[in-house]
Amino acid sequence: MVPHLTTALSGPLLDLEKRVIDAQPAIEHWFRNQWQEHATPFYTSVDLRNSGFKLAPVDTNLFPGGFNNLNPASLPLAVQAAQVTVEKMCSSAQRFLIIPENHTRNTFYLQNVAALAEIIRKTGLTVRIGSLIPDLKEPLILDLPDGGVLKLEPVKRLGNRLAVDDFNPCAVLLNNDLSGGIPDILKGLDPDQTLLPPLHAGWAVRRKSNHFRAYSDLAQAFAQVVGIDPWLIDPYYAVCGAVDFQTRDGEECLASNVDAMLKRIKLKYQEYGIDKGPFVIVKADAGTYGMGILTARSVDDVRDLNRKTRNKMAVVKEGLAVDQVLVQEGVYSFESINDAVAEPVIYMIDHFVIGGFYRVHTSRGVDENLNAPGMQFVPLAFEAACTLPDASARPDAPVNRFYTYGVLARLAALAAAIELEDTDPEFHTPTP
Repeated sequence: MVPHLTTALSGPLLDLEKRVIDAQPAIEHWFRNQWQEHATPFYTSVDLRNSGFKLAPVDTNLFPGGFNNLNPASLPLAVQAAQVTVEKMCSSAQRFLIIPENHTRNTFYLQNVAALAEIIRKTGLTVRIGSLIPDLKEPLILDLPDGGVLKLEPVKRLGNRLAVDDFNPCAVLLNNDLSGGIPDILKGLDPDQTLLPPLHAGWAVRRKSNHFRAYSDLAQAFAQVVGIDPWLIDPYYAVCGAVDFQTRDGEECLASNVDAMLKRIKLKYQEYGIDKGPFVIVKADAGTYGMGILTARSVDDVRDLNRKTRNKMAVVKEGLAVDQVLVQEGVYSFESINDAVAEPVIYMIDHFVIGGFYRVHTSRGVDENLNAPGMQFVPLAFEAACTLPDASARPDAPVNRFYTYGVLARLAALAAAIELEDTDPEFHTPTP
């Protein structure tokens, strides 16, 4: 099943796709040079929005939680990518520990953990699942909807290494985004026991604005390679700090940023003859799960917010308080599946695209966040891999459109690599 793009297949997007296909050799050469200079995160997922006139990443997750939603046919590609990544990390690796979120009832998430563990196991590693659930003393067996089981074992500290029972892993893979803070048990580990991703990738430290700052710089460089206006692949953004939605501190800062952003987008729409109203997405600068997000089409949408909305914006996952927000250019999503708005989500291991799916929402509009309760996933959306363009086919043919999606996902993953370098506490003082 391939989604329908409800806007005309012409204009800026078609030109963008044509330029990307034509520039494939230059693009791949450019990426090869970049991967030699930057250490890519172990895995990422990238949310894209396709408006027909603009195609851009709007979120990059460093602790992806939807491996169960991938096309099963992508498993060999995922295993191969993981194999290369593990060999690069530690050629003698034998044991791998995965530490997930502390969910025990979210069966969708638990299936993700099982799918991720299966990918790692098929590389030839022994994999165990360790848990940071407080007061967990004995292994916990959880039933999965597909009839399988997931065994969670309490993580313990042996000196400066992590272990479960007598299992001393070579590497530890976090699938826990640390929204609730960095537990003491994870601090000061033996550098020889590789921790992936690094602790400063978690939401206790990470800021989306740092990521989009790195992405914007890369988009400028990439646009020169392809010969396009970088705006076509790069959402504008601004940061508003010292915000308190409960006390309304910072409300004028937020309003002025929203107003300036809407005017800036409107000028671009006029330049390209786009007959749509601009909008922005106000989101917490830290945090995930689609929480702390607001669509604003005018300044009035962020002034005098009602109590319910202020409460929704004030706190995100794990009770993480919102004190800084990202004001991001809204990108319409004109892709649909069975008349429901859809957006592609691309999954990567290291710098390899391993597949993706469509996030679909039947009750959300083309200018709204789809990562919300009621969303569904279409795991079989990609008829072909994101890595094999066909120069003889139309630029907007699925195989070529998905290649373009993979290119932008890799660009976002590269931005994440640079972001983590720039915010590494061993070398830099993190941006507050």
